[in-house]
Amino acid sequence: MENMHYHYDDAMRARIAANLGDFTRTPASAQGLKHAAVAITLVRDDNGEGAYVLTRRTSRLNSHAGQFALPGGRIDEGETPIQGALRELREEVNLHLEEDAVIGLLDDYKTQSGYLITPIVVWAGTDAEMEANPHEVARIHRITFRELNRPDSPEFVEIPESERPVIRLLMGDDDALHAPTAAMVYQFREVGLYGRQTRVAHLGEPVWAWR
Repeated sequence: MENMHYHYDDAMRARIAANLGDFTRTPASAQGLKHAAVAITLVRDDNGEGAYVLTRRTSRLNSHAGQFALPGGRIDEGETPIQGALRELREEVNLHLEEDAVIGLLDDYKTQSGYLITPIVVWAGTDAEMEANPHEVARIHRITFRELNRPDSPEFVEIPESERPVIRLLMGDDDALHAPTAAMVYQFREVGLYGRQTRVAHLGEPVWAWR
């Protein structure tokens, strides 16, 4: 990213919050869909740089076992998306945050598997300590903004099963993050870090994620 300031500090928080505040999100109806929320949780890595939290789901889960995911899940009856996302943070990675940690929301994203996902952007602060819930999370990763902004990522792939281009974000030497998670993280990059009015509803998921 051009002249990007990666240091996790108050200036970074203010810049991301301002970019999200200038963004007009596109909500979608959850009618006929299961409504879920995910937390794009912004933390500091070991080098003091900004990062977001990604989990690796355990192999024992009934759905999407072993996949990378943002902390999140289905919203309980009577919950708002923000309340649901913060609850999932507590349940999955033992991170307890109040609603004033939320600095913005991104577009709702409809999945092929019948979910409407609302992404919540959360600033966790410099002292964020996490512990994986062994029933749901195999490992917690902090993916730096520097990695998120690598020049060879994202990739957009055409598939015969869909007219929507499939997005994937490259991570490390041989890992990739796929939609729906990749679409929401990419929108965070574009809106939160760059201040661009980028939409992602047209971006698709790989066929194996449709179930």
